[in-house]
Amino acid sequence: MGSLDSVAETVLHRRYLQQDEEGTVIETPDEMFHRVASNLARAEAQFGGDVETTEERFYEAISNLDFLPNSPTLMNAGTELQQLAACFVLPVEDSIESIFTAVKQTALIHQSGGGTGFSFSRLRPEGDIVKKTGGVASGPVSFMKIFDAATEQIKQGGRRRGANMGVLDVIHPDIEKFIAVKSDDDNDDVLRNFNLSVATTAEFWEAYASDDSYEIINPRTGAVVRRADPDAILDQISEAAWEAGDPGMLFLDTINEHNPTPQLGRIEATNPCGEVPELPYEACILGSINLGHHTDGEEVDWEKLRETVHLAVRFLDNAIEMSEFPVPEIEEMVTKTRRLGLGVMGFQDMLVDLRIPYFSEDTVEFADELMTFIHEESWAASRQLADEREPFPAWEDSIREGPMRNATTTTIAPTGSISLIADCSASIEPIYNVAYTKQVMGGLEIINDRFVDIATDRGFYSDELIEDLHGRTTIQDVEEIPDDVKLLFQTAHDVPADHHLRVQAAFQEHVDNAVSKTVNLPQSASVDDVKEIFLSAHDLDLKGITVFRSGAKSEQVLGESPLKEECVGECDYVAPRQE
Repeated sequence: MGSLDSVAETVLHRRYLQQDEEGTVIETPDEMFHRVASNLARAEAQFGGDVETTEERFYEAISNLDFLPNSPTLMNAGTELQQLAACFVLPVEDSIESIFTAVKQTALIHQSGGGTGFSFSRLRPEGDIVKKTGGVASGPVSFMKIFDAATEQIKQGGRRRGANMGVLDVIHPDIEKFIAVKSDDDNDDVLRNFNLSVATTAEFWEAYASDDSYEIINPRTGAVVRRADPDAILDQISEAAWEAGDPGMLFLDTINEHNPTPQLGRIEATNPCGEVPELPYEACILGSINLGHHTDGEEVDWEKLRETVHLAVRFLDNAIEMSEFPVPEIEEMVTKTRRLGLGVMGFQDMLVDLRIPYFSEDTVEFADELMTFIHEESWAASRQLADEREPFPAWEDSIREGPMRNATTTTIAPTGSISLIADCSASIEPIYNVAYTKQVMGGLEIINDRFVDIATDRGFYSDELIEDLHGRTTIQDVEEIPDDVKLLFQTAHDVPADHHLRVQAAFQEHVDNAVSKTVNLPQSASVDDVKEIFLSAHDLDLKGITVFRSGAKSEQVLGESPLKEECVGECDYVAPRQE
């Protein structure tokens, strides 16, 4: 097993290692890795595979921190719970029965360690008629507060609070109330367990481009109730995102253009962090490759990366076989599509090894090259598994040309906790800083190992320097650090918004699902700056976008720092806009 630093040990002991009834930790990290590898390798027996050899390979990959699956797999594999997926989408139809069925299913998913997304666009608007009672409907936002309250009472797997994504279509009559719910409400805790996204379609953007109005439609009757100005709506979204970090935006036409199984329905929602657009009752098991472990210190080790991609796809496909899902409808949908989400973490670590500054044209070009390779190899691995096992059942009517085991193979997730375990930079994000305190689990002291190594090799390391850098949001103004080193350790504050978008777009081009990425803006940013990002994200054919301005209203995981991180740090998919 590879060595774990103190941060990894803390995270594992607080969140992942098995406990007895008194809450005492009863397994070591090495035993956890063995538990997970043994459980996932058992799936090989169903297909005539070599269980023992596969277990050894799985154990080596995860214990060396070359690859880690999403949190529920680490927590639950080989236990009584055995629910291994992180990402779920549930349907919410326009009836009390459907709404409260979804609340119940949400509770079961959160209890087992998953996060949930919903489209509330089918619910009749506030003030609409309720024929059965002669009463008046309370609208989507009111019902979202019920989901939020239920989530607040249920810690995921007994260890964490749940996370949700709430989506409302831009044509819904309550869209203005939805947009403003977090920024207008005097209660900072309103929908604290929700991320929000406005779902936009081609009609909205066509109206915007032609300086025309668009139709607002009652979902109960299908009737046009009024027309709205898309520019004014976009202004409202931008103002709310500037104020509170919510809502983000989904581009449903782009999402559905790449929907691998359109015969099964139209995608209307995503998981809590937006990286997995899913049909109702779909689930996805995620995992991420630690890119920093796939260089020789100067160049990419492409052969090792290829091997890890193939092993990771097998690992995640086995996880589908071994997972027990809390709702029968989910089991049915997962069996049909076998959606996987293999992504990466440690992207900036790899850039440091390659001596590429994050804010550079080379990074955009390299992101394209890297994700092309991972995408192609993941599909090759899925095709091989289809040959060994059989394609996913919905394959014949899907958009996939050749037989594949999985409807999707790639995703870019936030990797909040698993990047802490792996001691690497999170996801494809630039680092927060080279030394800081992360305000979760009593405070975690984060120090960038690569910076320490370079500073030591170059002779400018000192304890005083690290102390001076602690908590800074940039090192670009520190005289003791050579200029070429400063460039390699650019932080999220040093990277302009348009470059964040271009990096996201470079990855999205080669990702089946979607990319969870935050565009960080300085406190001085204007509402127009936020609006420009939404417009650029649409122009770049992204599937979704999150904008966070320093000092915005939402609680922030880094304590006094105004920077928003992708993830709350308690898990690798939990809502990025709340603690």
